[in-house]
Amino acid sequence: MEKCFAVILAAGQGTRMKSKLYKVLHPVCGKPMVQHVIDNVSKLQVDEIITVVGHGAEKVKSELGEQTLYVLQEQQLGTAHAVLQAAQYLEGKEGTTIVVCGDTPLITSETFEKLLKHHLETKAKATILTAEADDPTGYGRVIRNEEGLVEKIVEHKDATESERLVTEINTGTYCFDNASLFEALKHVNNDNAQGEYYLPDVIEILKEKGEIISAFQTDSFEETLGVNDRIALSQAELIMKRRINQKHMKNGVTIVDPDNTYISVDAEIGQDTVIYPGTVIIGKTVIGEECEIGPNSEIKDCQIGHNTNIRHSVVHDSQIGNQVNIGPFAHIRPASVIDDGVKIGNFVEVKKSKIGKESKASHLSYIGDAEVGNGVNLGCGSITVNYDGKNKYLTKIEDGAFIGCNSNLIAPVTIGEGAYVAAGSTITDDVPGSALSIARARQVNKERYVIEKMNGKKS
Repeated sequence: MEKCFAVILAAGQGTRMKSKLYKVLHPVCGKPMVQHVIDNVSKLQVDEIITVVGHGAEKVKSELGEQTLYVLQEQQLGTAHAVLQAAQYLEGKEGTTIVVCGDTPLITSETFEKLLKHHLETKAKATILTAEADDPTGYGRVIRNEEGLVEKIVEHKDATESERLVTEINTGTYCFDNASLFEALKHVNNDNAQGEYYLPDVIEILKEKGEIISAFQTDSFEETLGVNDRIALSQAELIMKRRINQKHMKNGVTIVDPDNTYISVDAEIGQDTVIYPGTVIIGKTVIGEECEIGPNSEIKDCQIGHNTNIRHSVVHDSQIGNQVNIGPFAHIRPASVIDDGVKIGNFVEVKKSKIGKESKASHLSYIGDAEVGNGVNLGCGSITVNYDGKNKYLTKIEDGAFIGCNSNLIAPVTIGEGAYVAAGSTITDDVPGSALSIARARQVNKERYVIEKMNGKKS
């Protein structure tokens, strides 16, 4: 199979975004838009991806890492000039090159595959990805001949009245014969009002040589949306959110209110799981079958087992087992492991801790830097005091231990297997297994104290 390359145009400043963040790094459904483009192009198993960077180059390189090669367009002199910067990697190579803008996150891998297939089947030197627009005003029109091949691309301002009636528009995504592309780029000039080198001029150059120019029309105009400002960014977010939610619903997930549910494109959700309104699922989260998530929960980069319920809670970068109940109003912070059958109740915070099977922290507790065994009960207000102002220390609570309400466990400390800690205790030393530890002052009642105190004030 012949080689395939991709050139991603990501050098524009994006001034209309009015943002300190470089345009192609603005997220859509939790992922930078240029990453969406790379992910979808990569599914073609391309041999090389070259990203053309300019403004914010170092930030783009930092975000994308080694997924792509990079070339720098120091001056933004047009799209043809941008592609020409990739000559150092691609000029003279045999194969097909896809050129796509880094601000078009909605073009799917299926569309790229169909575009490439059409290009190869028609033996064209260039193939344009087109779309049917209800209102094509402002777009370049694709003018075809009787055989369906492309005669020319004409910009709106240069089109005749009859050409303006054409609703097939140029999306700015192309397939080229690689050798022909870089040969034609040498002949593109900037004889236009903007003084820039335009990639569509390559089409005219190849046409004049008698080469076949083809076009493939995508089924969805909205898929080709280019994000140039915050309004378009919100439109892209809405379109992708709907696409993602529909995919999960078709796979057997119940999403009670899709308009108010936000799921990352990388998330995986098992059958018969129910997602309630106001839920945000971010990053590479994997959720098992028959779970209930939400309402109003935030899940980020988590592994969640089967039959687990998470209500009104925040869970980040953690592993959650099967048949776990979390919430309402719980906070599971990063690097936590919650084993099967655990209950984490209202206003409980867990941080960098392992909670063993069937253990419970039902309300108003902080569990930080702790190893909690199986079958442990953490009473209301239990606190692992893990920080001395400089260092963090580990608390160990072994299997079957019972921690009474309002207990402070001053780390480093170990509560032995089956031990009891009396309510209101502040534990500073290890508690042996099966022992009862009481660490509080003995109660003293001073009778008539209040009456005497009040009388004293009056006098």
